Amino acid sequence: MSKKILLLAGDFVEDYEVMVPFQAMQSVGLQVDAVCPGKKSGDTVATAIHDFVGFQTYVELRGHNFAINKDFDTVNPQDYDGLYVCGGRAPEYIRLNERVLELTRHFFSANKPVAAICHGIQILTAAGVVEGRTLTAYPAVGPEVTLAGGNYRDVGVTEAVTDANLTTSPAWPGHPAILKEFYKLLGISITG
Repeated sequence: MSKKILLLAGDFVEDYEVMVPFQAMQSVGLQVDAVCPGKKSGDTVATAIHDFVGFQTYVELRGHNFAINKDFDTVNPQDYDGLYVCGGRAPEYIRLNERVLELTRHFFSANKPVAAICHGIQILTAAGVVEGRTLTAYPAVGPEVTLAGGNYRDVGVTEAVTDANLTTSPAWPGHPAILKEFYKLLGISITG
């Protein structure tokens, strides 16, 4: 039986940060259930493309529509082997949903693998699960990690930081690193 991953998304999730892990995890045989508060299977969320084009911060452009494939209201976290938290703008508002925080806390209390990228770490800080943990995030989220009692590490965008059951990366260029670490946490070995 394939391992099941719960993937948290929402409107204006970063395009690469939802599309790439969703497809990559399926390519290695994982069942990935993408959910969003207030959405059902077949609904879509709008994605955003974040890019650096000479300003002090990224610009946000409209991306694709991403299809949700599981009803949020029917999720039972005990059915999942791991949690993947996407970035973009979605985390800043889906973290206001108490059920999102409850789901997140389950994975930490059960010591199940968790991957979070970029602004996805905002969900972890709101859930109160980073105290004493070493992790990374998009640099603008670093102060939130510190205020929530975590140890923020400023690393290159292609890197990941793993602490026990948690792996994090600052942005989508870190997909190879964070996915590699997440697979290890799930007990998946890819050779060849």
